[in-house]
Amino acid sequence: MAGVSDPTNVTISDENIKLGQFLKLANLVESGSQAKELLAGGVVKVNGVSETRRGRQLAVGDVVSVAAASARVVDETTPDDFPW
Repeated sequence: MAGVSDPTNVTISDENIKLGQFLKLANLVESGSQAKELLAGGVVKVNGVSETRRGRQLAVGDVVSVAAASARVVDETTPDDFPW
């Protein structure tokens, strides 16, 4: 069984971002409607926990996964070699 890949770092410009927006920014979904379907189906996880709220606020360090793809929320000040 394939596990979740190492998260890709996705930089946000504000302190936090809504989950629905981040899914699109990180290219984990193609559209808002796809995000809504995946969230309703319990497929999206935040820090390893199923999440169904599109408006869930994410902060730097949160990891979002959809199937085997995952992305970590970072900001401009996060160094490339930050030891997560």
